[in-house]
Amino acid sequence: MNTVKLGHTGLDVSPICLGCMSFGTAENWVHNPWALDEEASRAIIKKALEMGVNFFDTANMYAYGHSEEILGRAMKDFANRDEVVIATKVCSPMNRKPNGGGLSRKHIMSQVDQSLRRLGTDYIDLYIIHRWDYATPIEETMAALDDVVKAGKARYIGASAMYAWQFQKALHVAERNGWTRFVSMQNHYNLIYREEEREMMPLCVEEKVAATPYSPLASGRLARNWSETTTRLETDPIARQKYDATAAADKVVVERVAEMAEKYGVPMGHIALAWMLHKRPVVAPVIGATKLSHLESAVAATDVKLALDDIAYLEEPYVPHPIVGLIPYSGQLLTASR
Repeated sequence: MNTVKLGHTGLDVSPICLGCMSFGTAENWVHNPWALDEEASRAIIKKALEMGVNFFDTANMYAYGHSEEILGRAMKDFANRDEVVIATKVCSPMNRKPNGGGLSRKHIMSQVDQSLRRLGTDYIDLYIIHRWDYATPIEETMAALDDVVKAGKARYIGASAMYAWQFQKALHVAERNGWTRFVSMQNHYNLIYREEEREMMPLCVEEKVAATPYSPLASGRLARNWSETTTRLETDPIARQKYDATAAADKVVVERVAEMAEKYGVPMGHIALAWMLHKRPVVAPVIGATKLSHLESAVAATDVKLALDDIAYLEEPYVPHPIVGLIPYSGQLLTASR
């Protein structure tokens, strides 16, 4: 695959980012009962590299560090570190003790070193705040992140899943103080959840910030016929919390994706991802893969070009949805996150 620039930076990334939330098992890792062990995870990472994917996204809280460890060992064995882009995240609680989560200077400085150790690398390419922390002043967070970059522990910083006013405030605080600015926004966005088009996406365009949306296939709902089911569809409480309430409206959109898939002669997932890659300022959707076929399908989708009339047809039945995915950190354990 050809690479693209990550927003207003010189960083080259593949137009598909491999999300690593499904990699690694850990005691009490209730978010992901279908998680893969290290052997299965390494096979997907290796295949991704072979197919030209150079952008990998994980988080300290995925399997409580096990995902980072798996990715780090795979990068050491399969990749040239200078050619790959590794993103990881901070904020979500790593334990139930004081200072166990959030975006305080103490937690950021502790967790960046722990992530570096688990990843087995000297630097993180993109260090992302996983959620907005209502219990910590944003000035403290941005100052700490600036110090992380200046110390050489991260090359760039990004954010994820917050309101547009919060993201604008963080950008303003950084600019006002001459601190490092966010270069990316990893937000919840797909054909059946387009609330980000109201404020966040236009803000990112204006500020030249790259969007790297998560759940581009709506946890698989946009990749299969409505009547089909999977283990994840039946057991994932986070996905059900995000999509069950709007199932009737979403069904119409999914049916149109199926129509377009038949028209273009490709799987449904190709259509959903191709639609997203047409949307500014999307650079690289974060896709999860528990099978090699999931990865192969995502990469193949980058070759699909949709006609403008077909894009409009896919979008036409959408109705406003309740805001979901913005689960803030306020000193308590998150009950749902991505």
